Amino acid sequence: MTFLSQRINSLSESATLKMTKLGRELAAKGINVISLSIGEPDFNTPEHVKEAAKKALDENYTRYSPVPGYPELRQAIVNKLKRENNLDYDISQIVVSTGAKQSLSNVILTLINPGDEVIIPTPYWVSYSEMVVLAEGKSVFIDTDIESNFKITPAQLEAAITPKTKLFMFSSPCNPTGSVYSKDELAALVEVFERYPNVFILSDEIYEHINFVDKHESIAQFNSIKERVIVVNGFSKAFAMTGWRLGYIAASKEIAAANDKMQGQTTSGTCSIAQRAGIAAYDQGLETVLEMKKAFARRRQLVYDLLNDIPGVKTNLPDGAFYFFPEISSFFGKKDANGTEIKDSADLALYLLNEGHVATVGGDSFGNNNYIRLSYAASDEALTEALRRIKEALSKLV
Repeated sequence: MTFLSQRINSLSESATLKMTKLGRELAAKGINVISLSIGEPDFNTPEHVKEAAKKALDENYTRYSPVPGYPELRQAIVNKLKRENNLDYDISQIVVSTGAKQSLSNVILTLINPGDEVIIPTPYWVSYSEMVVLAEGKSVFIDTDIESNFKITPAQLEAAITPKTKLFMFSSPCNPTGSVYSKDELAALVEVFERYPNVFILSDEIYEHINFVDKHESIAQFNSIKERVIVVNGFSKAFAMTGWRLGYIAASKEIAAANDKMQGQTTSGTCSIAQRAGIAAYDQGLETVLEMKKAFARRRQLVYDLLNDIPGVKTNLPDGAFYFFPEISSFFGKKDANGTEIKDSADLALYLLNEGHVATVGGDSFGNNNYIRLSYAASDEALTEALRRIKEALSKLV
């Protein structure tokens, strides 16, 4: 398809969406597929949030909204950041977008020039590097592994910075590993950033409330670099609002204005009804969020125990989010019943889908080929059956 732009031809298909699509195709044939491939809470949106959306319809919030979001929602976000994170912003520093994914894309497109380097610790969410490709930047990866709990050191960060470095982007809690940076660990990274005043920091905090070790720590709390930090967050994970498409950034006024300008020429303001629902989500507390977190904590322990019972699989206990990222390279080089060799994590994920009817995602798409990602945003029964199938399927490889 030579008529398509080089820009689109240079992009890869989202691996998580691809595996979800393949799983749905098998399910359409009548096969019982358990999907652990997509990062979506299996809970319903809280009732008070849905009621706010219904009220918004009755009150005719059906017209174009301001590009950066309704002032009331932006104020609710400002209040949340102060109340929960002790971060001071005003509404001119908040831009609401059609999901945190658009927020990330807006930031990268407004900061990165062709040839600029973006440092990304691996493993990373599959879209990070592709967004850099879209902006014609260059991704520079810092490798981590299960022994380091998938977290970088200050020495690794400093070694990766060059005169071309423009941005460092990471998530905590992390997708796909569930790793969470402590305040002390962030402070050690900040000491490095203080020596490089031209490097910006994009902090993806979408899994903030799914944290099993302590309160969430944002790198934006350090005043010495706060003007260079762009916080990205949203409503999809904590409030089970994935389909509502509601995310935002908190940043310096200059960066926020640039994102407003970018968004004004693409999507404009996000869904008016979703925004009114977002106000209710932030104004009415975290009771429903904490209930979901309890369920995730129980499932985390369940999956951890079941993974540790599978020979050849190595895992850690994630501190946040709702993923496991187990090491599965011991199965590389083995063959299935048809003699097909498992060469990498993508092969293994496809094998588990076809043989065990469980959808996972190969770690190669996240920058670490020796792993696969499993989401435990599913019922206890589904998770137990999925891990049974995975164990059985892996035992058949020779």
